[in-house]
Amino acid sequence: MDPEWGVDLIIGGHSHTLLEEPCIINNIPIVQVGIGTDQIGRFDITIDTDEHEMIDYKWQCLPINSKLCEPDEVLEEVLDSYREETDKKYSRIVTNFKRKLTHPSRYEETELGNLFADLLQIDSSFDIMLYASGSIRLKEMGPIVQYQTLKECLPFNAPVYMLEISGKQFRHMMKYMLRDEALEPEAHSEFYQVSKGVRMVYDKAKHDFEEFSFNGEEIKDDDMFKIAVQDYHYKNFDEFFDVPLEEVLANKKQRMVITDDFSIFEELLSSMNNVDAKVEGRIIIKNRDA
Repeated sequence: MDPEWGVDLIIGGHSHTLLEEPCIINNIPIVQVGIGTDQIGRFDITIDTDEHEMIDYKWQCLPINSKLCEPDEVLEEVLDSYREETDKKYSRIVTNFKRKLTHPSRYEETELGNLFADLLQIDSSFDIMLYASGSIRLKEMGPIVQYQTLKECLPFNAPVYMLEISGKQFRHMMKYMLRDEALEPEAHSEFYQVSKGVRMVYDKAKHDFEEFSFNGEEIKDDDMFKIAVQDYHYKNFDEFFDVPLEEVLANKKQRMVITDDFSIFEELLSSMNNVDAKVEGRIIIKNRDA
């Protein structure tokens, strides 16, 4: 940033925080309007054009309704002409679950997390799928799963990369994922759902694993594993896993093994019925509230 320029205001996103009143940090108002289309943020700003600075502002969170946004009859007619076709696509049933499956928190093992991690690992060329928990955007889904619901739950279409890591690197990556600050209630850090075979029992009070195994065998430092991560997490590997990507690529060059993970989910679920998934103790965090 040019030192002659300062920051007058910050408009946030991504974390889905709703700030009905600005949060003031270092005299800078920070605002954010939550998630979805329930409300819209309005900033009325007064600027001194001579001094090139903001001298006053008014922030409002306004509900999106017919009073704020009067319906446009012409636009409604255009939308109606498309609605029948879009309804056919988005209302079709992809699969059915045995029961409603849940994802109550992005910072713990969940039923939907296990399902999606396993679907990508099935018949794959890698041992372990690390599926980003934040990619799952619904807290529950099923038992009937329409295309629209699946898309709402998994809005990202991401390539998936395979990497080769040592047991020592994997242990460090998972310990970093489970560090204290990452498990705080207000944390906004990366957490990963793991595919079948992985078992981690982490003691938060001791900051170490009581068990760290794969397919029933304790993971040793010199063991080698093929793991897979989504494109965004591959590109930010150093930040999210605290292991330099360059160090990992020294083991073996990366390979893109999936071009679009959503297509895999749609294809596999469409061929399945009575789908079920359970929390199996793949990730156990002891003394979490200590």
